[in-house]
Amino acid sequence: MINFKRILLTPILGIVLLILGSCVHTSPNSAVTPEQSTQFYFVHITDTHFGDANHYARTEKIIELVNDLPMDIKCVVHTGDITSDNITQDSIVTRGLAILSKLDVPIHYVAGNHDILENDLKATRRQYEEHFGPLISVREYEGVQFVTVFTEPIGRGYVLDGFDPLKELEEILSSNKPSIVFHHSPSPDDFYRNSMHDSWKVEGRDKWVDLLNRYNVKAVMAGHYHRDEVHWLGNVPLYVSAPVGSWWGRQASYRLFEYKNGKVGYRTQYILMDRWKNGQIPTLIWE
Repeated sequence: MINFKRILLTPILGIVLLILGSCVHTSPNSAVTPEQSTQFYFVHITDTHFGDANHYARTEKIIELVNDLPMDIKCVVHTGDITSDNITQDSIVTRGLAILSKLDVPIHYVAGNHDILENDLKATRRQYEEHFGPLISVREYEGVQFVTVFTEPIGRGYVLDGFDPLKELEEILSSNKPSIVFHHSPSPDDFYRNSMHDSWKVEGRDKWVDLLNRYNVKAVMAGHYHRDEVHWLGNVPLYVSAPVGSWWGRQASYRLFEYKNGKVGYRTQYILMDRWKNGQIPTLIWE
């Protein structure tokens, strides 16, 4: 006997399944973009303040630990104050670079206020660019732009010949690729206002935050405060990392960041520098 119901239902069922399948593939809520499926790791260090023997030793230990991480690290980014008002002393720069060159992955730099000095712009800028690179640069990892930019002229309100950080940053961000922006001094006011760090000029801060929020910036990362902090710049998170250097009794640390599904998370790794003594927590001051 001929099954007329089966003959009629089969093409109808096929059409229904085709329509449903089409809906699944075209739904904007269910589609997985390349940006959402991207996952990788990188490391952030800041404020090595080379010139102090203790700071060299701390940096060496961090590099040793970063090289030993079990995951694939794309790069390390150093967000400034590489040196400590002494970037024109070749011996200090040479020693610091010799340590940093031991990294097994690429390292990218940002100039800090103790690297390029407002009262000696020409000489310190020349030395920074010669040894550490341009004032603004971009690299791409897994489709994500890593943008390093010197923002002290914006925050402190001075002019650096031939360099407009906001204009040059916008040219990079206008591609609208997912981006992470690295700089040195955070734009929010310091918690210990007027006692530790100068605040950004209001006009520069407003332009900075507006620019970041007009493009596809996933996060901003900075140093300078010598503390762990998180802020929001409009809809963009700002991660402030603690230093490598020991000023104000700080413990050496670095941050291991994970970029996953268009978002950024981190783990702070702290370094115990000295030997254990009588079962007590080791001192961080080298003898």
